[in-house]
Amino acid sequence: MSTTPKTYYLIDGSGYIFRAFHALPMMMRKSDGLPVNAVYGFTNMLIRLLADLDADHLAVIYDASERGFRNEIYPAYKAQRPPAPEELVPQFPLIRATSEAFNLPGIEVDGFEADDIIATYARMAREEGSRVVIVSSDKDMMQLVGDGVTMLDPIKNKPIDAAEVMEKFGVMPDRVVDVQSLAGDSVDNVPGVPGIGIKTAAQLITEYGDLDSLLARAGEIKQPKRRESLIEFAEQARISRQLVRLRTDAPVPVGLEGLVARPPNRQKLIGFLEEMEFRTTLARVEASFDKLGDTGGGEPDLSAPGKPEAIAQAYELVQDSAALQRWADAAVQAGVLAIDTETNSLDAEAAVLCGISLATAPGRACYIPLAHVGGDGDGLALGGDAPAQIAMDEVRRILGPVLVDPSVLKVGHNLKYDAHVLGRPHVGLPITPWDDTMLISYVLDGGAHGHGMDELSELHLQHRTIPYSAVCGTGKTAITFDKVPLDKALAYAAEDADITLRLHMLLKPRLVAERMATVYETIERPLVGVIADMEMAGIKVDRTTLSRLSGEFAQRMAALEAEIHVLALGAFNVGSPKQLGEVLFERLGLPGGKKSSKTGAYSTDSSVLELLAAQGHDIATKILEWRQLAKLKGTYTDALQAQINEQSQRVHTSFSLAATNTGRLSSNEPNLQNIPIRTEEGRKIRYAFVAEPGNRLISVDYSQIELRLVAQIADVSLLKQAFLDGTDIHAMTASQVFGVPLAEMTPDVRRKAKAINFGIIYGISGFGLAAQLGIPQGEAAAFIRAYLDRLPELKVWMDETKRIARERGWVETLFGRKCHMPGIKDPNPARRAFAERQAINAPIQGTAADIIKRAMARLPGALAAEGLQARMLLQVHDELLFEAPEAEARRTAEVAQRVMQGAAVLDVPLIAEAGIGLSWAEAH
Repeated sequence: MSTTPKTYYLIDGSGYIFRAFHALPMMMRKSDGLPVNAVYGFTNMLIRLLADLDADHLAVIYDASERGFRNEIYPAYKAQRPPAPEELVPQFPLIRATSEAFNLPGIEVDGFEADDIIATYARMAREEGSRVVIVSSDKDMMQLVGDGVTMLDPIKNKPIDAAEVMEKFGVMPDRVVDVQSLAGDSVDNVPGVPGIGIKTAAQLITEYGDLDSLLARAGEIKQPKRRESLIEFAEQARISRQLVRLRTDAPVPVGLEGLVARPPNRQKLIGFLEEMEFRTTLARVEASFDKLGDTGGGEPDLSAPGKPEAIAQAYELVQDSAALQRWADAAVQAGVLAIDTETNSLDAEAAVLCGISLATAPGRACYIPLAHVGGDGDGLALGGDAPAQIAMDEVRRILGPVLVDPSVLKVGHNLKYDAHVLGRPHVGLPITPWDDTMLISYVLDGGAHGHGMDELSELHLQHRTIPYSAVCGTGKTAITFDKVPLDKALAYAAEDADITLRLHMLLKPRLVAERMATVYETIERPLVGVIADMEMAGIKVDRTTLSRLSGEFAQRMAALEAEIHVLALGAFNVGSPKQLGEVLFERLGLPGGKKSSKTGAYSTDSSVLELLAAQGHDIATKILEWRQLAKLKGTYTDALQAQINEQSQRVHTSFSLAATNTGRLSSNEPNLQNIPIRTEEGRKIRYAFVAEPGNRLISVDYSQIELRLVAQIADVSLLKQAFLDGTDIHAMTASQVFGVPLAEMTPDVRRKAKAINFGIIYGISGFGLAAQLGIPQGEAAAFIRAYLDRLPELKVWMDETKRIARERGWVETLFGRKCHMPGIKDPNPARRAFAERQAINAPIQGTAADIIKRAMARLPGALAAEGLQARMLLQVHDELLFEAPEAEARRTAEVAQRVMQGAAVLDVPLIAEAGIGLSWAEAH
């Protein structure tokens, strides 16, 4: 007679304590001031597990002490770890009391880590033929996976099996110890072998079988540095193996029979929750017991969803110095301060600062009106008289020191705008240090959803914020914020700061848990001040040049219009898509006309016209040229004149930091990143961007960075060698694909190879390449097949990237940025194919964005260190534009090139090319 094998759930209690502590607000305290955030997180984790797992054998495993047998082997083991945070120390015994309250076995053994105890119980359970689920995401326990042992990430509720281990370490679980022995672990101070990381370690172990075989044959390693390190640090690798290998012989205090899960006792559990003051959790548990009609024992239903702990709002209007001083003191005491500004315009250059809102704890926020001009809100601002407000000098005196106090972290949402407004000379409130919840969300979930505060509040806090229209109105009756009554201004502005702080408490801990802290700390956060400075600097634009170009474009458009009318056999409005469609597909009878089901009009977008032009229809070519000129005139030569700031006589674009799913910046108001430079007319517009007298513009541009990244990321040996040799990459590709010797290369063949090279980056199809080159689709598809046959690594990488995108829902850049692909599983084939092309492009374009951002963060310091006065003005994808005194232009270019080329270490050289001129066109 067979019986169902038992399953043992072994919970890594110690590992979860720290995750719960960092994931929840430190302000979560009992009425007596005792911090309980980790206890609260641990309690609710147990509730979820007990509801979801239906486990009959379960135990919570804890670390007993900091030091153990590993310190005897290697005294420096974990030596650099900082002591536990003060707020966490008193929660350790409470967390152990939590497992007792739930009637769960809590196990710890002196001298052994929780990992060793779990490994021991796992071994015992497997020996009796039972299954084991380790509730943890700790990488050190991945060596135990396999043969009936799996892991479960309690935060993500995600199982971890051999496939996840392989993805993490590059080897199967039985070789994880070997890989860790080589790579070491900086967190636990496991030394490993210098210069060998996880990826290299996995390659070595895969090739040589195991650590001992590798060390015995280290002399065979071809790479000199790697060979020397393995020989010199062989004993260190063996010591590391003793540190990372988990013991399976810990002297556990109870056998497997002691790990039977028992239902919690009502009186004990409810008493514990009352003592911890977890009101929502208590109500949920009591309701579950009441359903059972049980007064003493019984097993409650803990699976019913509970609402988040309610946060009471206490918002204050601050209208005098004494009240502001209290808030400043509270910020210093809390060590964190959420801040938001209210202005009368979205243009940070022109906006008037109306007020500042602050938050020091969830639900605890204030609003400081500074420039309100009257209203009728509950007697706070009556008639047309200005309400009581604090003078800016007093705000600077009281709040200014807090905003630059290094012990107080300032938190904002889209802080670039607030820093811009507060940092202006007449305001004089610079901010440092800071965090930005918009950027934290962007790093965590780029491409998955928007990152506006209102959207994040609903998504993460289930709280709908007051809309701006509710306080300022809409349309012709809308008012600016300085005219909003103070009662309404308080509710709206204080909520913004409050929600920002609550989002920070929720999102910031995820950076470490999801291994995204480096992307945020080294790429995104340093850029806030850099971009704000660029926006404030702006760039000088010559009105005369713009006006002259507008006239030229208008004349050329008129001439083209006349030519188009002749070809169309009659006059019509060239700017009307409806009339154009009727002319092309009815009057002239051109092929390919398709009517929209919504409007009933023919489609005449650029793809339709480009196809007609490729077929030799001259009218389509001239219409495309007319449209290009119309766009240049309307968007740039006319519009830019109106966007010149009257005070600075410069144009100040705004860069969006969280608008794309690849990490690229985007420019708007005006958009200076989309000025076309492939046409002569487009290039002319850059002549209007000029240096101030006595200065020069310096353009520094990465050369073919995305193709270099294709070679790197896809590990394409042919492309790598070409870049190392300095070969013309397009000619080399043409030679390989089309079999044409380099000496016989023609411009047309090279052009085809160039189109494929760059098209591959964007996942180009045979149809797309055919339209671009003006050749039959079958011929274009044959070109792509020949290309991928000559570069097989690229095809492997593309297929693998699409597989990963479908499996995870996101792809990664070289620096770890996640680019989410929401449409990757769309049932619509067209949308799914588009997402697959995005998945191929995102790691390349995203890595290029990461690299130039890394350079931008380093450049201000590098220029200052050289004593240079240069200012960075613009970033246009792979190009940076600077302005510098004429005498410093060459040195500025050299420093910029050096920093940009050193922003990443690749297998192929990064090349940054520089140009200097009186205008952007001359410099580029």
